[in-house]
Amino acid sequence: MKARLTRHDRPTHPTGSESGSPSPPDAQRLLEIYLNDHLAGASGGVSLIRRMARAHRGTPAGPPLAELAEQIAEDRESLREIMTALDVPAQWPRVVVARLAEKAGRAKLNGRLVSRSPLSDVLELEAMRIGVEGKALLWQSLGLLADPRHHLEPAAVDRLLTRARQQAAVLEELREEAARRSFTPTAAGPAPSGRSQARPDGAPRPGGVSRRAGWA
Repeated sequence: MKARLTRHDRPTHPTGSESGSPSPPDAQRLLEIYLNDHLAGASGGVSLIRRMARAHRGTPAGPPLAELAEQIAEDRESLREIMTALDVPAQWPRVVVARLAEKAGRAKLNGRLVSRSPLSDVLELEAMRIGVEGKALLWQSLGLLADPRHHLEPAAVDRLLTRARQQAAVLEELREEAARRSFTPTAAGPAPSGRSQARPDGAPRPGGVSRRAGWA
């Protein structure tokens, strides 16, 4: 049986560049950069999904987009709470820059000069899907740090991760429908109702969104 080392017997480990891994102060600094980058991305994502929900208000795609907008805003608040628990201050200039970048992205060419193009739906949904997948990776990374002593419950992080995966599934359904509507001469089948549908096994689809949510 191996002997247990006492505090004085434990070997010392090089820090910083000597070991190839960051020292504790460097680790905290890297965590601050990482979480603030995600906070900035989350703020841009909230702005984008809210605008998408407004643009499709009154259409079959409106309800699922509105639900996603609410969830994604809640996730941003969860990230802020986690940053507080980990003693990571928010760097608001990054958040402002992210919001400005989201607004600037609206001016990109989409095949029309004045009115909103169906291509906008495809590009925006792709951007949101990528953002949500990045958020899922964020929760996975934070799961490595989850510890009740740090006021970061593993179960809470797991719930955020599960919801991010459900959000990605809903966005993919909406993206497929938008691409089908944009790139095919005629849409097959009757106009979808946007109501929740069950899978063949009887289970509801993630987020309660139908396979064909429909668009304006």
